[in-house]
Parts: sequence; structure tokens; C-alpha cells
Amino acid sequence: MSYLDEIRKLEEADKKFIWHPFTQMKDWLEEKPIIITEGSDCFVKDAYGKWYLDGVSSIWVSIHGHRKKEIDDAIKEQLDKIAHSTLLGLGNIPSIKLAAKLIQLLNSSLTTHHSSLNKVFYSDNGSTAVEVALKMAFQYWIHKGVKGKHSFLSLKNAYHGDTIGAVSIGGIDIFHDVFKPLLFKTYKAPSPYCYRCDFGKTPLECSFACLKELKNVLEKHSRKIAALIIEPIVQAAGGMIVWPEGYLKGVRELCNKYNVLLIADEVATGFGRTGKMFACEHENVVPDIMCLSKGITNGYMPLAVTLSTDEIYNAFLGEFKDLKTFFHGHSYTGNPLACAAAIASIDLFEKEEILKNMQPKIALLEERLKDIADLPNVGNVRSKGLIAGIELVKDKTTKEPYPWEEKIGWKVAYKAREEGVLIRPLGNVIVIMPQLSISIKNLNCLMDVIKRAIIAVINN
Repeated sequence: MSYLDEIRKLEEADKKFIWHPFTQMKDWLEEKPIIITEGSDCFVKDAYGKWYLDGVSSIWVSIHGHRKKEIDDAIKEQLDKIAHSTLLGLGNIPSIKLAAKLIQLLNSSLTTHHSSLNKVFYSDNGSTAVEVALKMAFQYWIHKGVKGKHSFLSLKNAYHGDTIGAVSIGGIDIFHDVFKPLLFKTYKAPSPYCYRCDFGKTPLECSFACLKELKNVLEKHSRKIAALIIEPIVQAAGGMIVWPEGYLKGVRELCNKYNVLLIADEVATGFGRTGKMFACEHENVVPDIMCLSKGITNGYMPLAVTLSTDEIYNAFLGEFKDLKTFFHGHSYTGNPLACAAAIASIDLFEKEEILKNMQPKIALLEERLKDIADLPNVGNVRSKGLIAGIELVKDKTTKEPYPWEEKIGWKVAYKAREEGVLIRPLGNVIVIMPQLSISIKNLNCLMDVIKRAIIAVINN
């Protein structure tokens, strides 16, 4: 059998057996699939030998690029010892070393008078990290003897994962509406989506109307709310919504005032994406619970952590008969291979001065976005660090969006793919989230292709 025959058989097998996530399979069955076989730096190669610039870091997980030697070596070294052992009643060396490294990293980055994050609970992806946080917050209040705090507060346009608890606190109708009969009741507050303000105000006149509404919700319902969960600074899957300065700090102050825990979901924003190691650093806010995943292993292995303060952890301490144990766990909790990859990935931040070397790239991205903002059907551009969103609109004056079914964002993505760039839109929002290690040259190339693709689709 020739190589081409083998690839065609793989394409047929893919369509016959695999159900792809967030993919309309009817469309997939009619398309020629791209099968990735190899990666290097910021590029991936398909089965026919074509290389593509990975413009969304393989869905936001790759930070240092593909096939990073230091991480390859760390996994190989650990594999010579043991691939997996449980954390249920046992420990393992990589999970211990990683926990200590994470705590040191967080407490050197987030320095305020608030309690520090000192405890690490492992799971395996962003959704499960959030589920852990919700159950942890819920059970905390029970152990404290506070009755009635059985619900949660989140923001509109929020996305915290796809498990049932995470969907219950989600706020994206197109993803979440179909599951409403399965969900538990939560409270919602407006998100600080300045381009499409819920109150019809401009940033100059709003005086944080959204934060005032959040205050109203807490004022009325805080006795029922265990925690407020947020994606600090950037609501990613909601459309790369970048928060105005001061909003995050205001959220922390309101949670303090109304005795509600603050959960920071940094699954997408953690590990340098926003220009700081953690997004909460931008306003020096320390949450009570933090969720991390995605970039933690540079995309090598599934891993997530939920971090808490000593105050929350201590509430679970008691005699065996008291049943204060946190009854939650996963088969692959604290997987040694994943933890080894994460340690190597974190070490690279210091070794390669990642955050320092990002600054010229951030400046370039902002400059290129200003140029794209002038295009006739670009309604809004927004960015923080090396995260950006370009919102396409049918009418720039009225902000009328393109109908979802027109797939305008996907048309741009397909056009970019023809030029060797892989991006994945969020509806009408073109998402830009390259590896932090991307070169200036490749970042310029990425922005050139995206601009040309937008122009081609708009003018078609």
C-alpha cells in the first residue's frame, strides 16, 4: 500500500469512527480532513507534508511550541521510573515538586494582605478543575456551619467548561441552552463587555454600571451564594472579552464585603498568556480558589490544578468519623508524567525569560490590531498580552452582527488555512492566541494572513 493510500484510509476511518468535539459532523463528513502528523516550534504538519502556523496554540495549550526538548527530556526521564501511580492515599515525587513550585510561583506573583494560595488539588482538565472548585466552595460553607450557601454567581458570556457543574455556571447560550434541564440554578451578572454594553453606555460614561449590577445581585442573594466564579481579565471562549481596568479589583472587594468566595478560572489566562504569569496579577488580586490547566504542561499531557487558601483547606480537617473529607478524585490525579512536563514547562519561563521577551511581541500585536481595526467590517479589536479577538460585524455603525449561520468567522479561518495558518474562530470573533515563544517574524506572518483573509471574505 502506498503512503497516499494509507492516508486516504485514515481519512475514511476518521469519518467512520471519530466524533469530533464542537464540530458539526455533517459538515466534517463533507470536508477533506486535516490530519496532523508532526509538530515543531510554532508549526504543525499534516499527513500530506504541508506545514501550518499554529495560530491558536492547539486550542490555547502550547506555550513554548511543539517538541520542546526540555519537556521531551523530562517526560522521557520520568518514563524510565514510573508512568502513573495514584494520589488516593499515596504520594509521588513529581506531584510534590510541582505543588511546591506552583505555590512558590503564585505567592511570589500575588502579594497582598489577603490569604495566600497554599494548597494544591490535582485533576486532569479545565472542566474538572472548575468542578473541584465548586464542590470545594460548597462544602467549605457546610463545614463552617453556614447554612443556605448552595448556589453560585457567574457572569454572562462566561465559559468554564463542559461538565454539568461547569455548564451550570456558564453564560454562552449557544453552547449551554440545550442542557438547561440538566443544570442547577445559579445567579448571573452582566459581563464587562464594553463593546456590547448591556446598559448601552460607552466606557467614558459607564462608571462601571456592570459592577454596580453585580453589587445588586450580591446584596440581594449573598446569603445563598457560596462563590463567584470569574475568568479574570479576559473572558476567553465568550469572545476574547477584555475587561476594563479596575473591574477585577472591584469584584474582589465585593466578595470580601458580602462574604462570598472568589474563584478565579485561569485555565485559559494562566501561565503568561496576558503578559503576566497569572491574570490576577494585573490588579494584584488573590482569589480564594484558583483553577489552572491548558498551558500548565505546554499541551503535552492532560493536567489541572485547583488551588485554595489555608482557610478553606483547614475547614476540611477533622476526625475520620466527622466525614469532613473532600470526597472528590480522579484516576489520573497527579499523574507523574504530566507533573514532570509541568515542572519543565514552568522552569522554561525563568530559563528563557519568557515574560520579558513577550513585551516586544505584545507591542507588535497591538500595533497590527490597530491597522486591522480600520477595515470596514471590523467592529472591535481587543487584546491583553498575546491574547486577541477581532470581532467582525455586518454593519460597523450599528454593530449589527453577522448571523451565526453565515459562518463568517469560519470563512476567514478557511481562507487563512489556504495560506498555511490554522486559526479557530468563536462565532464572528477571530481568535489570536499564538505560542508565547512565537518569533516576531512569525507573528507578523500570522497577522498578515489574518488581515488578508478578512479582506478576502468581506470583499467576496
